[in-house]
Amino acid sequence: MTALDLDGTSLTLDINQIGNNNIYRGDILGNSNTVFMEFDGDSNSFTIQVDPTNTYSADSGNYYVDVTGSSNSMTLNVGTAALSDTLDLDWIINGSSNSITSSIDIDQATNYMDIDGSNNTVTYDGDGAATGYFYLDQTGSSRTFNIQQQSTSAQDWLKIISTSSNGTMCVIQNDQGTSTSC
Repeated sequence: MTALDLDGTSLTLDINQIGNNNIYRGDILGNSNTVFMEFDGDSNSFTIQVDPTNTYSADSGNYYVDVTGSSNSMTLNVGTAALSDTLDLDWIINGSSNSITSSIDIDQATNYMDIDGSNNTVTYDGDGAATGYFYLDQTGSSRTFNIQQQSTSAQDWLKIISTSSNGTMCVIQNDQGTSTSC
């Protein structure tokens, strides 16, 4: 299987994956890209990296992830070395037992997650230069969150609204202060 390799600036990518047990992988290199990813089904997996080798940067990207289904595994990593300047990333997840992992090297980046369903896991690592905005709106029982927003300047914003009966939540917001962990 060959993974997607999309190189260029100001490109539009629209992915519609329907069904169960699918695998989607790819690398995206370039600035100002608009990416819409829709995944409907259960037990699917996607892994996307945007400029994983710090070659071109990942500035001004607009990414929208829409997932309906359960037991899906999602990984989206954007930029290295604070190269996701003005990123706009939106996640809409409807379903249970999903795993969402995202690493963003933030520089005026926005990461919004709207998650409805039980037993979902979110692992988010935002680091880089400055001004990261992370907003999580979650509804459903038994959630697990590990959220770390650690830019090099104290200009980050974090908002979490969670309606759940149980689970664990670890949040670290740190601008190069004392090292902590969950």
